Amino acid sequence: MKILVISQYYYPEPFRITDICEELVKLGHDVLVVTGTPNYPMGKIYEGYEKKKKSDEVINGVKIHRCKIHPRKSGAIHRLWNYYSYCFASTKYIKKLDNSYDIVFINQLSPVMMAKAGIKYAKLHNKKSILYCLDLWPASLVAGGVSKGLIYKWFYYESKKIYKSVDKILITSKSFAKYFEEEFDIKDTYYLPQYAETQFVNIKQKQTGEVFNLLFAGNVGTAQCVETIIAAAKILKNQKIVFHIVGDGIELEKIKKIAKGLSSVIFYGRKPIEEMPKYYEMADAMLVTLTDDPIISLTLPGKVQTYMAAGKPIIGAANGETTLVLESAQGGYCGMAKDSRALAKNIINLIKSKKSIQIGENNKKFYLNTFSKEKFIFDLVNILKL
Repeated sequence: MKILVISQYYYPEPFRITDICEELVKLGHDVLVVTGTPNYPMGKIYEGYEKKKKSDEVINGVKIHRCKIHPRKSGAIHRLWNYYSYCFASTKYIKKLDNSYDIVFINQLSPVMMAKAGIKYAKLHNKKSILYCLDLWPASLVAGGVSKGLIYKWFYYESKKIYKSVDKILITSKSFAKYFEEEFDIKDTYYLPQYAETQFVNIKQKQTGEVFNLLFAGNVGTAQCVETIIAAAKILKNQKIVFHIVGDGIELEKIKKIAKGLSSVIFYGRKPIEEMPKYYEMADAMLVTLTDDPIISLTLPGKVQTYMAAGKPIIGAANGETTLVLESAQGGYCGMAKDSRALAKNIINLIKSKKSIQIGENNKKFYLNTFSKEKFIFDLVNILKL
C-alpha cells in the first residue's frame, strides 16, 4: 500500500508515530509523512531544522515532508498560531500530491485541526481516511484550562466536523468510546491501544538494593502533574528512596524550583529514546501521575505500556483508565490523582511487600497479551486494508 500519514509531530520529536511508520515500511508499504518543523515539547525549532532545512528527507525508508510552521513557544497566541500554521501549510502541501495514495492515516494528537490535510486529500481523491485519536477534542482544551465559552464552542464545531468527516476512528483508551458516542453520536470506534518500542521489552531486571529507585519518564507538562511526585518525595525525604525524572516539557523549570533542596530528586532532562533503556534498568519501579481532571482520566498515557513492557511495577496517582488497567494487570498500586500522601504510602507499600519482581512480571505478561507491538501492527494493517 501507499500510505499518506498526516501528523504534526514526528522524529526527532518523541512520538510513537515514527516507530509505526518505520514498521509499515519494513512490511513493504510506501509511506509519506506530512509533518511540521520539529519544536515539541519546548516550543523551539530543533537545531538543524531552521529555515526549511531538511524539508524533505528519507529516514529508515520513510519519506518525510516537513511543513514550515510557527513554533509553540509559550502563551496562548503562539500555541494557536502553531496549531493553525500546520493546518494551513499541510493542507496547501497535499494539493500538490497525486492520487496514488491508497489510504490516509491521521495520527491525531493536539490540535485536532492537524487532521484537516488528511481529510482534504481523501475527499479530493475519493480515498478512505483513518483517524487514530490520542487526544480528545475539544475536551483537551477544557483540561488545559479553557472555559466553555466562545473559544470552546468554536473548537467543538471544528472537532465535530473533523470527527464526522473521517471513515473510521481508532481510539487508544476504551473510555474514549463513551465520549465519542455522547458528544458526537459516533458509535463505530475501534480500540487500538498503544504499544512500547522494541528496546523496552528486554530490559534487564534488578534485585532491589539498599536504595529504592523510582523513575518517571516522559513529558513534564500540566497534564502529567509531576508536582505530585515532588510532594511525595518531600514526605519520604528521610527514606532511602530516590526519584529520577527523565524528560522535558513546559513545566520542568517550575518542577525543579518546587524540588529545590531535595537531594532525593534527580533531573536528567530529555534523553534520546536509544538511551532510555539504561534508565529503566536502574529503576525498581515506575511512576505515572496525572492531574485531577475528568477528561484526562479517560486517557491511558503511553508510558504505561512502556513501563509494562519493561516488566516493572507501577505506582500511580491517577484516576480512571490508568487505575483500571493497573487493576486488571495486578501491576502495581494506584491512588487518586494529585494525592501525594497516597502516592507516598503506596511507594512504602510496594517496598514492604517485597513483591516488586512478581508485580513487574504481571505487567510484562499483561503487556504481551494486550499491548504488544506485533498485535498493534497486525491490527493496524488489517484496518488500513479494509
